[in-house]
Amino acid sequence: MDMPTTPTPDASNDRPAAQRSAVKPARGPARGASTMGAIHRSLRAEIVEMRRNPGEPIVEKHIAEAFGVSRTPVREAVLRLADEGLIEIFPQVGTFVARIPVNALPEAIVIRTSLEGTAVRYAAQRATGSQIAGLRANLLLQQETVEDGDLNAFHEADERFHALIAEIAGYPGLWSMAQQVKVQVDRYRRLTLPEPGRLTNVLAEHAAIVDAIADADPALAADRMAVHLDGLLTSIPQAQGANLFFFTGP
Repeated sequence: MDMPTTPTPDASNDRPAAQRSAVKPARGPARGASTMGAIHRSLRAEIVEMRRNPGEPIVEKHIAEAFGVSRTPVREAVLRLADEGLIEIFPQVGTFVARIPVNALPEAIVIRTSLEGTAVRYAAQRATGSQIAGLRANLLLQQETVEDGDLNAFHEADERFHALIAEIAGYPGLWSMAQQVKVQVDRYRRLTLPEPGRLTNVLAEHAAIVDAIADADPALAADRMAVHLDGLLTSIPQAQGANLFFFTGP
């Protein structure tokens, strides 16, 4: 494994974790496994949402101070994140947020497309009027976040949109499986959201999917889902070129 390039110094990295808004200490006197779980969820969200950039140091002491705990649960959370490929540990060097493995992205996107293609086919066959109304309400929420320029809120509404399709299909587990394989894709995708016109295009693709579901056309719904997710494949080179240090691989 290549040694990480020393990240460019940043003022936010010099501050203790207790002073960083990204770290959200657990409330109350949680201890043991619950404390480790809270730390894991907090760090994982920060990494996946790109609030901790690839290559950024992970300082266990600062995190422990922020949560008011010993370093033991912090270490356990870090090891778990390392198993998930989100953190890299270099003995005698340090612990860092892992860079995004560009070679793993295409396969993850293909798997997600297969899972969601199945879900949207069933959704088009089974959707009720009220369920279609629920999808359209979600589209309105997405539109509001686009108008507000709120990337985090848009991402949350986007995730809910895809979860709704799996629920309407009657197979919510398909979305759960997709979530497991798309962790690195989510990190990369965060880099694409600020691109001019990106949110508007995604919203239009979502609307086209809903129209196909409303028309009870499984084949068209699956085709539109594939087109929607294929955009993630075609955008990889551009995102990598604009953020070279954030990625590993050619």
